[in-house]
Amino acid sequence: MSTVRNGPLVGLIVQFVLLAALAGTVGVGVAGWAAGLAYAGVLCGLLRRGLRAAGAERLGPADRVTLARALLVGGVLALVVGGGPAPVTVLVPLTAVALALDAVDGQVARRTGTVSALGARFDMEVDSFLLLVLSVHLAPSVGGWVLVIGGMRYAFVAAAWPLPWMRGTLPPRYWRKVVAAAQGVVLAAAASGLLPPVATAVLVAGALALLVESFGRDVTWLWRHRPTAPAIRPVPAVEVVPAAAPAAATALPALGVGSTATLLPVPVAVRIVAHQPA
Repeated sequence: MSTVRNGPLVGLIVQFVLLAALAGTVGVGVAGWAAGLAYAGVLCGLLRRGLRAAGAERLGPADRVTLARALLVGGVLALVVGGGPAPVTVLVPLTAVALALDAVDGQVARRTGTVSALGARFDMEVDSFLLLVLSVHLAPSVGGWVLVIGGMRYAFVAAAWPLPWMRGTLPPRYWRKVVAAAQGVVLAAAASGLLPPVATAVLVAGALALLVESFGRDVTWLWRHRPTAPAIRPVPAVEVVPAAAPAAATALPALGVGSTATLLPVPVAVRIVAHQPA
């Protein structure tokens, strides 16, 4: 079996073991099992496809860290949709470890010289899905508006389908990373239940405001740097019209049929009549 298959397969096995451990301790229910296994199957399938497309033979050191983070997110998902109140004593530590590893995989990639487009995309998608899961978990207590945090990334991707200019490559921006990290920390703090409801709502609203500002800045940059359509250069339309014949040519009929005179060609003139677009 190729190493490309080994990495995702090991991840699938580890996800099953984690779900079994959660089911044996705090319980995840049938819905939690189904959600966790479906998530792991899609995750490992897409990861395998990404490795093949990138021509990578195996997961890099940073990719393994990101995969471990992704499997923890699968555990959080199983707890959230498990059919009952998610145990905070397990959900928050799993989330905290996943968020802490987010600061590790980037450093590992840079130190080992294994930075790649696949690794960056993998890391970003894991972060986005964790925010979505935490938003769903908090929606009943904080309000449905918190789902905007989890859905912002997916709305951005969906908007790029009808708007090609939104598919451009954004320049690196440190503030974007700070805002993204702040979302996870704030949602984890809100999920802990340690803050009063009003303080929780204010904290989450502040995180949402930062996220809207960050996405708004990116959309504005993409709009200002969108590719412009090439200018259409007008192509002149021409009409060929006969010009006035010279005197020698007009006198030819008088010479008669038997004449041996050479017939002169009748000149033509080209006249520009209009400018039409190409």
